[in-house]
Amino acid sequence: MEPSVTPSRASADSGEIVVVPHTHWDREWYLPFQRFRVGLVRVLDEVLDAMAADPAYRFTMDGQLAAVEDYLEIRPGRRDDVARFVAEGRLAVGPWLILADEFLCSGETLLRNLEYGMRGAAALGGAMPVGYLPDQFGHCAQMPQILSLAGLRLACLWRGVPAHVDRDTFDWTGADGTTIRTRYLPGGYGNASGLFAGPAERMPDRVAAFVRAAGDWATGDWATGGTLLAMYGADHSAPAREITASGLRVATLAEALTGLHGPGDGLPRAVGELRSHARANLLPGVISARVPLKQAMARAERLLTRYAEPMSALWLTDRSACGRLIDMAWRSVIACGGHDSVTGCGSDETAQQVAARIAEAGQTAQAVVDLVAASLAGAAPKDALVVVNPSPFERTGLVLADLPEDRASLADGRGRAVPVNVPVQRLEHAATLLDETVMDDLSLLLGRVHERELYGHEIVSWAAADGVFTVTVSRHASGAYAYEDLRRAVLDAGPGPWAVRTVAEPVVTVAALVTVPPLGRAVLTARPVAPAEPAPVPGALRTDPYGFEPVLDNGLLRVRVADDGTLSLRGADGVEVHGVGRIVHGGDAGDTYNHAPPPGDRLLDRPSRVTVEEICSGPLTGAYEITRGYDWPAGAGDAATVPAVVTTRVELRAGEPFARCEITMDVRCRDHRIRWHAPLPRAAAESYAEGQFAVVRRGLTAEGGGGERPIPTFPAESFAAAGGLAVLLDHVTEYEIIGDEISGAGTEMALTLVRSVGYLSRNRNPYRDEPAGPEVPTPAAQCQGPLTVRFAVLPYAGGWHDAGLPRLAEEFRHDLLAVPGAGGGGAAGTGRDGRLSIGGDGVVMTALRERDGRLEVRLVAEHPTATEAVVRGDFTAAWTADVQGSPLGPLEVSRDEGTSWRTVRVPLRPFEIATVHLAGA
Repeated sequence: MEPSVTPSRASADSGEIVVVPHTHWDREWYLPFQRFRVGLVRVLDEVLDAMAADPAYRFTMDGQLAAVEDYLEIRPGRRDDVARFVAEGRLAVGPWLILADEFLCSGETLLRNLEYGMRGAAALGGAMPVGYLPDQFGHCAQMPQILSLAGLRLACLWRGVPAHVDRDTFDWTGADGTTIRTRYLPGGYGNASGLFAGPAERMPDRVAAFVRAAGDWATGDWATGGTLLAMYGADHSAPAREITASGLRVATLAEALTGLHGPGDGLPRAVGELRSHARANLLPGVISARVPLKQAMARAERLLTRYAEPMSALWLTDRSACGRLIDMAWRSVIACGGHDSVTGCGSDETAQQVAARIAEAGQTAQAVVDLVAASLAGAAPKDALVVVNPSPFERTGLVLADLPEDRASLADGRGRAVPVNVPVQRLEHAATLLDETVMDDLSLLLGRVHERELYGHEIVSWAAADGVFTVTVSRHASGAYAYEDLRRAVLDAGPGPWAVRTVAEPVVTVAALVTVPPLGRAVLTARPVAPAEPAPVPGALRTDPYGFEPVLDNGLLRVRVADDGTLSLRGADGVEVHGVGRIVHGGDAGDTYNHAPPPGDRLLDRPSRVTVEEICSGPLTGAYEITRGYDWPAGAGDAATVPAVVTTRVELRAGEPFARCEITMDVRCRDHRIRWHAPLPRAAAESYAEGQFAVVRRGLTAEGGGGERPIPTFPAESFAAAGGLAVLLDHVTEYEIIGDEISGAGTEMALTLVRSVGYLSRNRNPYRDEPAGPEVPTPAAQCQGPLTVRFAVLPYAGGWHDAGLPRLAEEFRHDLLAVPGAGGGGAAGTGRDGRLSIGGDGVVMTALRERDGRLEVRLVAEHPTATEAVVRGDFTAAWTADVQGSPLGPLEVSRDEGTSWRTVRVPLRPFEIATVHLAGA
């Protein structure tokens, strides 16, 4: 019903209540984006008309600029109205571009989200100076620092606040020690949505009820000077125009929080991430809903931040096209990070659109990589292989290359007079017969030839004999060629029929162990295999010489495949663990928001059959393929079963202390959860998980009280570790440390591989008191069909930092990039160079880009104690900057003796984020 208000004051003390008119706008959720946008246009039309008619009217647009941009695409003629009201301080927009889920996108994506939001809001008159986080499913440990880096010293939020916070205002301290004043929203972002609904004469009663409901949470005695935030708004709706006549103070969120800064004496303090269920439901199941969305998001983010942007900045002189493509990709990635988008808790139609946009963002980033790769390839000879290192430190790693059979060796000049052989391992031969067709008219062959290209190869030669016309092709042909000569040979061959064979020169796929400088390239040259001794391999792979056991050993890690298909691991430091990789199937009667096991759930982990096949055996890489068969229930509680096959490919490479695992299955069950289990080498009371610029320490339980079962499943972005076992991850993954029922100590780690559910939200979820959304069927959220999950596992001694897990995760997640040469050679094709290197204990580079004619590097100290970043390169000046690129302070630059390179040292607190600009390169 329409709100009913009276022009008289609502109560004698109502000036202590501040009404914040707003809406919470899910760009896409149970309806896809465009269907929700129709409602957005209606809502903002009403709001802007109300603001034009009433100078006292205020409106806060949900902390996100994207909704305003979406509106202006349909109503471009109202841009001036929007800009006027923003400039007047009556319409609050930004600071975010989108209200993102803080755990399902990277920390860099969160920073770019703020950058784009604040820049766009500035063009309209200015961003709201409050870090508004109304509906996210918990808050990451670095959010105080992220907001502070953007100049925001206030936050306002709802979910995740722990039980010990007993006021509506508290101090929130991030992972690095940054503290910001934070306003909690008791009852949520719509705590006053009913304040103006009902008969006018009952308004004082409703105000009194609101005061009673919220008073216990207020800071101090609100009636004698404090304020209560009355958040008047709800999902996808506009507040009534007449609220300014109620006698209550009406304000934007920023106006309402004016004066919240100041001494924090007596205020409670929350430290680190906010993932408590105590005050509101957290809906943790979104971490494992629609796993393919999480995988695609991580791939797109990595392509963009660690390949497209850095390669464009370092290797291209004309970046005009790349700059626009990168901007397009970023906007898509940020938009897909929305808290109802990448989370997978929307309708199937929404999920399909999110998947398509993430794919397009990844393809756009890949297009930039292709452009740079083509430039590098064009500067190298056709018989060369260009290998690019995306990491800011020297790396030795494996790349794959297809080489001619007669030149299946690689050499690296490194500026030496005599090139050095690179260790290689033959893996497989490519097919040589590409096509065989009978033609009565041989001239039809010419229609398949495009100058020198045929079937993606280049023509080397041809011959006609005994009714067979053979064309020999190569990936990269050399020697003279003329299309006219081929045409004449075809015409002279005479009438058919002819058997036309297209034959490729013999090609072998090899693995090569290559050392590449920081953010640089190595150019290798293919040459005939020499009869001399093979190149030495540091940390070469060894297998059981007698073939009795499926064992891989490189001196850093020993992997043995057991009879049941699990793995035994032993590290060089003696840490040993057995039974790694047990696959456990259980039911799921929940929804996209919350996992819930069905009554009488049975956990099944015994395979009906196991086979083990050796794929390759070193010296650079060795792998086994483990196939396990199961009979799992077709659905939760079903007596009928379906056969399931889970294939695990375990690989160990020379020089790596971790085993790479690739798990593939065809998901055919419904309403279930499949997890990968591994025992811990030692009992654990806590776990450590990397994500969003931090390594977070977590206990074995979760705090409850907010209307849902607090199951201790948590997100991890690049690694999770506990009790001497670590997993390196390629996408945000849900994990749990399972405790012993008697001692309570953690004894096993479980990773969720897939979770299949059939509803957006169930009205009756066993693990949640209230619905989290409409009960919309989501058959695609069952995630039926092929699924592949990749990660790596290792045992370790000491702490996570002692094992160097951030560095290992960097190497696992960012492959060396190999590009075949395509040019004519020359000096440019034999170089081995880099413009930048970054070192320091626990120092991680999260971004590198060109910004306004200078290099911008983002660093974070993923280390429990203070450290120092050492940046070396071809620059003359350096300074720190904020999120918007504005200088903060100069850095001292010293010159390296004997070179043109310079060094800058950046002291960093534990988990401090630093943005460094380098000029003069």
